[in-house]
Amino acid sequence: MSMLEVRAVSRWYGNVVAVNDVTMQIGPGVTGLLGPNGAGKTTLIAMMAGFLAPSAGTVTLDGEQVWHHPTAYRHLGLVPEREVSFGYLTARQFVRAKAELHGLSEVGRATERALEIVELDADAGRPIGTYSKGMRQRAKLASALVHDPSVLLLDEPFNGVDPRQRLHLMVLLSRMGQEGRTVLFSSHILEEVEQIARQVEVVVAGRHAASGDFGAIRRLMTDRPTRYRVRSNDDRALAALLMAQDFVRGVSLEPRGAVAVQVTDFGTFAHALPRLAREAGLTLLEVIPTDESLESVFTYLVSA
Repeated sequence: MSMLEVRAVSRWYGNVVAVNDVTMQIGPGVTGLLGPNGAGKTTLIAMMAGFLAPSAGTVTLDGEQVWHHPTAYRHLGLVPEREVSFGYLTARQFVRAKAELHGLSEVGRATERALEIVELDADAGRPIGTYSKGMRQRAKLASALVHDPSVLLLDEPFNGVDPRQRLHLMVLLSRMGQEGRTVLFSSHILEEVEQIARQVEVVVAGRHAASGDFGAIRRLMTDRPTRYRVRSNDDRALAALLMAQDFVRGVSLEPRGAVAVQVTDFGTFAHALPRLAREAGLTLLEVIPTDESLESVFTYLVSA
């Protein structure tokens, strides 16, 4: 049972702050590191894995600093987002090289065990460059597991993976969490995290935005005010109509036409809008959600 702790960690590059005063604890089980692209997830994982020094703060594994402490690396496995650059190697050669770098006593046995875990043993004799995206992800995962780490860090492991491979990876990560490993994977896709992680850490613009049970955080995201742009044949009349509704938090007229509306209950709004327009003799020309992106959801979490 391993505990990875990030304490008041920041990382900057010149005047650019990639991670800003983040504190979190990652324990046994599967944890999702959730945030929009560019939020600092990759930088955080690199510091957790000991491949990048924090500019401030500390990252520890079971109380021991990770940076410049090679003994900690023996307990860490990293699956980076970047592609494997050794496409000319077979998966077996690639995983075996990792086993040798770790100085394992039974290199061959460890290599085959890791390949079997990710179900790549049947194709391990082929060059990685001939693999599909999902198979390359499994080759990286096998190399991260070859020394049987207690902590596994994965950076966007589901990017570009087909549905079958995605399901396989999800089942595998869930099983590892159930076995007592500390598994952390990053994603900018809410549904991926929801499938396998109950514990969630959310980062936005380098800052720690939320932490806790996925269900509670998901409810925060669902309950946030939702914004729409609505155009009709009489926007002023529509704005007045919407302002009188309990499920509407705010209404404003846009300079180029259309009504900007914030609603607190999407379901009620979706059902009521056509009825209200019909009863008032208005014609709806356009209804467009304007903040469905994850970035807007995360921004709401930061300010909530």
